[in-house]
Amino acid sequence: MSNLRLRLEDMENELLADCAIKSQFSKGRKYPEKEHPFRTVYQRDRDRIVHSTAFRRLEYKTQVFVNHEGDYYRTRLTHTLEVSQIARSIAKALKLNENLVEAIALAHDLGHTPFGHSGEETLNILMKDYGGFNHNLQGLRVVELLEQRYPDFDGLNLSWEVREGIAKHSTTYDKGSYKWVGDYAKRSVVLSDEIAVEFNVEDLSPELAPSLETQIVDIADEIAYDNHDLDDGLTSGLIKEKDLDHIDMWHEAKNAVNKKYSNLMPKIRRYQIIRYLINLQVTDIINNTLKIIEGRNIKSVDDVRNCKDKIVQFNSDLMQKRVPLRKFLMEEMYQHYRVIRMANKAQRFIKSLFDVYLDKPAQLPPNIKKRLKKDSKEKVVCDYIAGMTDRYALDEYKKLFEPYERV
Repeated sequence: MSNLRLRLEDMENELLADCAIKSQFSKGRKYPEKEHPFRTVYQRDRDRIVHSTAFRRLEYKTQVFVNHEGDYYRTRLTHTLEVSQIARSIAKALKLNENLVEAIALAHDLGHTPFGHSGEETLNILMKDYGGFNHNLQGLRVVELLEQRYPDFDGLNLSWEVREGIAKHSTTYDKGSYKWVGDYAKRSVVLSDEIAVEFNVEDLSPELAPSLETQIVDIADEIAYDNHDLDDGLTSGLIKEKDLDHIDMWHEAKNAVNKKYSNLMPKIRRYQIIRYLINLQVTDIINNTLKIIEGRNIKSVDDVRNCKDKIVQFNSDLMQKRVPLRKFLMEEMYQHYRVIRMANKAQRFIKSLFDVYLDKPAQLPPNIKKRLKKDSKEKVVCDYIAGMTDRYALDEYKKLFEPYERV
């Protein structure tokens, strides 16, 4: 058993692609620790993330629908697990490091606020004079500072590669603080000076392209986001199947399912269509990425780091096919009046909480208030609100603003 980790590392060196990140060659942790006897560095990171408080809170954080709207709809936790599953499938096919991919995927939403993107946008406005707010860099703050589980250091003390993956996570939905200008055409990073100093982000090589493992999580996030939000939108009734018939990708998937099966129950037929769409995109990513790796003669991790263009990406034909479906989701689901109403309501909740805590920080719980000795009150209040679940934020709002509610 004492040699299991070494054997696992040897297997990685033998089986993984030359351009994969190998556990044996990790840049290590900020605070040196003795290696585990039977887990690789990224398996250990994965376990630390799963056992963290921030990970458990994802169960009650909004994806699109607030938790109390129904227990069928996806939360940040179920979305995270779906991203991890899709990303691992892609990584296995490309012979990349599945454990690193899984760790990055499980951590990629740790910095998300309650109430989805509306919560993030509100905190970004409220914090505009104090470095702004971005969920990717807040996730880095969570694992570097806010998680308190070890006697010798703050945070989870994750490996360099997982921290890099969190900081460099970026999708077309993100306005992120880590942004590849011109869709990877130019390697340029945009970082808040305050955050850059706080976490020494320069240590994460912002001038270099992210690992293939990080790029896989980015694309898996988009696949999960699009298709599972589509599923939730149809289930909720916000969108109707007939409204999708003019979209080529949906039409292709529906025809394929109808050709293979007859007389399916509507619920099962819809599930099979979503399944077809996910498989179509995952297959395309795998095949196209292999072509890009071969075409650009990517032979090493350094080749990946110095590549000026994105390597893990869809074939141009499928990329174009995805546009109408994503546009439909944006216009018909994310801009649906019920979603907008909840988003605006959430923004009012968060602004009210922020203002009242900022005005009288003495109302903060003792374990939060003690951090005022180290950080500004704006940062402490922001961290506190960002870490809340939807349910906790609603309860706090009632306690602070409804006169007959117990405090």
